[in-house]
Amino acid sequence: MFGTSGVRGPVGESVTAALALDIGRAVGTELAARDAPRRVVVGRDTRASGELLVDALAAGLRETGADVVDLGVASTPTVARAVGWEDAGAGASVTASHNPAPDNGIKLWQPSGRAFDADRRAAVERRVEASDFALEPWDGLGERVEADAAARHVDRLVGDDANLDLDVVVDLGNGAGGVTVDALTALGCHVETLNAQPDGSFPGRPSEPTADNCASLSVLVHESGADIGVAHDGDADRLRAVAADGTFLSGDATLALFAAEAAEAWTVAGQPRVAVPVDTSLAVEDYLAEREVGVERTPVGDVHVAAAAREEGVVFGGEPSGAWIWPDETLCPDGSYAACRLAALAAERPRWPTRRPSWSGFASACSTDTTMLRRWTASASRRTRAGSCCARAEHNRSCA
Repeated sequence: MFGTSGVRGPVGESVTAALALDIGRAVGTELAARDAPRRVVVGRDTRASGELLVDALAAGLRETGADVVDLGVASTPTVARAVGWEDAGAGASVTASHNPAPDNGIKLWQPSGRAFDADRRAAVERRVEASDFALEPWDGLGERVEADAAARHVDRLVGDDANLDLDVVVDLGNGAGGVTVDALTALGCHVETLNAQPDGSFPGRPSEPTADNCASLSVLVHESGADIGVAHDGDADRLRAVAADGTFLSGDATLALFAAEAAEAWTVAGQPRVAVPVDTSLAVEDYLAEREVGVERTPVGDVHVAAAAREEGVVFGGEPSGAWIWPDETLCPDGSYAACRLAALAAERPRWPTRRPSWSGFASACSTDTTMLRRWTASASRRTRAGSCCARAEHNRSCA
């Protein structure tokens, strides 16, 4: 039932209101069994089926005596962060993330901002399969209240820095990532939006922010003279980036840049490390090794990356698909936070590759291999070790 991304599938088939009701009952019962706070934060992306599923989930939670804090339409990172803010025992995002409109799902969160681990997912699944629920009588039912955590999320992202002065295009993909627009605006950016109307049928483009799906963003960034472009999926846990010349940055290139920047800030003795899944290009590992940054490989899935990011000395975790984790900030992938970090990088380093004149000067600004980075960006395929070595050899010949 549960994968690393929670429950996910076609509505009316594998994902139903009956399933959401039972998951609510199971989560509420499990919180009581673990003596955890019987309070759960829920939110949903813009899919039409989300409202029905949230109602069923909330009903199941309340039957066990758990109170429900309903954020309405909210990004997944907003929900994950709000679990701690609301002193709740768990959170639940009703979303299918980057999946197509017919799908929906439920992803569960711990107070730390980390998704439910395998043990917690298995405990919920066992209760659902066995109908093992502890339901309360009429006078023990939980309450449901509405709340808004978006403003607090924006405040957390902005802090005291509000002078970026960049032109940014944000492609929301008709999803729930409005926090990004508000945060970048508060940071002093001039923001133009694309596909900003919330609509879970995703009329503007498919929900997954790939190079093909974000072709309109690339054109708009280039033709408008913007400094950078960013794109989210339906629940805004992912971020992908577009350079000023319209180039859609590969996930490997973006990962390498974020990881190197996080490692630069490391001040503790010992080698900083980053957590990446096994499908990450070996060229990323080579690039980071040149900067004396270690790499820890994990199974694919942000749950596994987040688990590794909790370890001592790990300063960053990321997946080339667009999930980025800064463990000192939160253990959930936060596309809005990533957008703000990307904008800050572009503002701090005027010759950084997301700003005009595109890639020129990147080597001096970031001490990296411009040729290899261009090739990461030009190709979505993962490098083999042989491909990485060939790229280095060709670069060496071109510099001879």
